[in-house]
Amino acid sequence: MKIKTKLRLGFGFLFIIVLSFGLIALFFLNELSDKSKMILKDNYKSLQYVASMRKVIDENNFPLSEAQRLTFTENLNNESQNITEQGERTAFLKLQSTYNVLNDPSAAANNGNSLKNIRIALHEIEQVNLAAIYDKNERANETSSRANLYIMIAATLSFIILFTFIVNFPGFVANPLAEFGAAIKQISRKNYKQRLHFENDDEFTELADSFNGMVVKLNEWENSNLSTIKSEKLRIEAIIAQMQDAIIGLNEKGEILFLNHLAAKLMGLDGDKIIGQNVTELVQKNELLKRIIKPDTNEHTLKIYADDKESYFQLENREIIIPNYEEQGDDTLISATKSAGSVYILKNITQFKELDEAKTNFIATVSHELKTPLSSIKMSLKLLNDSRVGNMNEEQQELLTHIKEDSDRLLKITSELLDLSQVETGNLKLNFAITSPEAIVQYAIEAVKFQAEQKSIQLSLNCDPNLPNVYADIQKTAWVMVNFLSNALRYSAEKSKVIIDVFQKDQFIQFSVQDFGKGIEEKYQKRLFDRYFQVPTDGQNKSGSGLGLAISKDFIEAEQGKIWVVSALGEGSKFCFTLPVA
Repeated sequence: MKIKTKLRLGFGFLFIIVLSFGLIALFFLNELSDKSKMILKDNYKSLQYVASMRKVIDENNFPLSEAQRLTFTENLNNESQNITEQGERTAFLKLQSTYNVLNDPSAAANNGNSLKNIRIALHEIEQVNLAAIYDKNERANETSSRANLYIMIAATLSFIILFTFIVNFPGFVANPLAEFGAAIKQISRKNYKQRLHFENDDEFTELADSFNGMVVKLNEWENSNLSTIKSEKLRIEAIIAQMQDAIIGLNEKGEILFLNHLAAKLMGLDGDKIIGQNVTELVQKNELLKRIIKPDTNEHTLKIYADDKESYFQLENREIIIPNYEEQGDDTLISATKSAGSVYILKNITQFKELDEAKTNFIATVSHELKTPLSSIKMSLKLLNDSRVGNMNEEQQELLTHIKEDSDRLLKITSELLDLSQVETGNLKLNFAITSPEAIVQYAIEAVKFQAEQKSIQLSLNCDPNLPNVYADIQKTAWVMVNFLSNALRYSAEKSKVIIDVFQKDQFIQFSVQDFGKGIEEKYQKRLFDRYFQVPTDGQNKSGSGLGLAISKDFIEAEQGKIWVVSALGEGSKFCFTLPVA
């Protein structure tokens, strides 16, 4: 029987019990009402008639007046219509005959006896009705007692039935639910031997069968995967705990999922206590955790006081992506991905930072020391080229030329290394000034003009003289243009052309240098602005230090500009940078 049918039958039974009790009570109340009406309707009226007739006799003398006779006769006639009790008719006939005798003038001598007989008849009628009232009242009391008894019996039976129903009927629904609740608690405690058995043919039986099937599947899964999962979990926890990097894991709700010993030590937190806490609340109390979870800038290197000294840590943030399977159709699984939280890793790079600073200081020192002898060499070369010192043959002159080129190249590399050391140590100083873009370009062209004439390369400038000024370091920006032009001239064929474009684009002035050499392969273009990177050459062109473009990028970005390259094999290269309008 279905649960809905049980509920309908149960509430229908309650309705029948309540209706039956109501009908029984109504029946006995109606019977009591009828008995009461009989007492008032018949006997009470007879007593009224008798009282009216006695009043006429007691208060007046015979012969009666016409009005008095009418009153007596009217009540006498009413009584004749209201004879209901046994013996009442005999007393009425006696009253009627005696009254007729009193009204007969020939019988006036017997008035005394007639009046006595009238009173006796009235008394008899009164006694008959009083006895009837008493008798009917007794019967009404008996009926009332019987009605009370029957109503009490019906009420008791209804109470017992309803109480039994109230106690037992909810069990049809509550007991199976309680068994389900207890079984689910057992399942939550990993007790997969729990089973439910219902013998009724209702929804609970179907639900119990489904529940038992689910438990079987869970038991199979637990037995097949639990040991593997626990082993992997312990292994992962051991790996995380022993890692030399500080690691913090958050779930998708922003709660601390795991925290290794090093991370807890850096932030001064108790790792066991904060597991499960929401990171939004913790960052309000821990400034370092706030810098890790919610960094103010894109700077991923954090300076933290650790190991009794200032240490440097590289911050990495990785989102945890897990598969998300959805069932569709006939057990078809469609795989998707969803975020399960984030992992924050702090890598200690203090040692590398110290080595990098030592390298930078070493380069700066060596570069500075090399500039003096190189300058002396250049001065000596200049003196040797002076005819006043003495003439040289062709081979000697060629050797001097090669020495001068190598000296210039070494001096350029030394200057680039000095600039690089300034950038890396944060000592780069820019002297900003308002200047016209054309002045910067003309300065650069003059610097490479001799080099272009040697290879008969045409320098074509496209620059509007009415362009707005830029706010930049003139020497550093011109140095970038010189570097672009030198590279373009180096990789351009003789008697070719190099185009220099300067134009306004939105709120920026764009500078570009385009050559028509062999171009740069796409795989090398992304690394052109990396330090010490050099594009492989065929040996015809001497490569530089690999620092020119890297330093150019540092200069331009320090001036709030951007730098990039556009190139294709066989079509040449176009190096560009932008500076904001002043």
